[in-house]
Amino acid sequence: MNISHIEHIGIAVENLEESIKYYEGVLGLKCYSIEEVADQKVKTAFFLVGQTKIELLESTSPDGPIGKFVAKKGQGMHHIAFAVNDSTEALKLAEERGVTLIDKTSRKGAEGLNIGFLHPKSTQGVLTELCSKEK
Repeated sequence: MNISHIEHIGIAVENLEESIKYYEGVLGLKCYSIEEVADQKVKTAFFLVGQTKIELLESTSPDGPIGKFVAKKGQGMHHIAFAVNDSTEALKLAEERGVTLIDKTSRKGAEGLNIGFLHPKSTQGVLTELCSKEK
């Protein structure tokens, strides 16, 4: 699969503005990007910690995946994302290795990345995202 690094850690939040205040005011990090991904019904904020990003995720709709997650489990760790050379090929390889996929092929995500998710029932309970830059 050729994972090169942890691309980001996704954290579901109820209120992006309040969460940004915590990460900047308490932890001393700097939000470098806020972006809405309309088709995923989410607004994101990114922070860089070393070479790894923290992605805060606020739902823009109660029926979106983050809205459902927060309603069921509350705020907190949502997923871990790994950088790969080709996310569609990595998804195919994961499926060949017996992993249940949420996405059969890559789709567009925040920061222009191609993304695909592996189902947590097949990944030791951790929602796993595979990310690659557009080729």
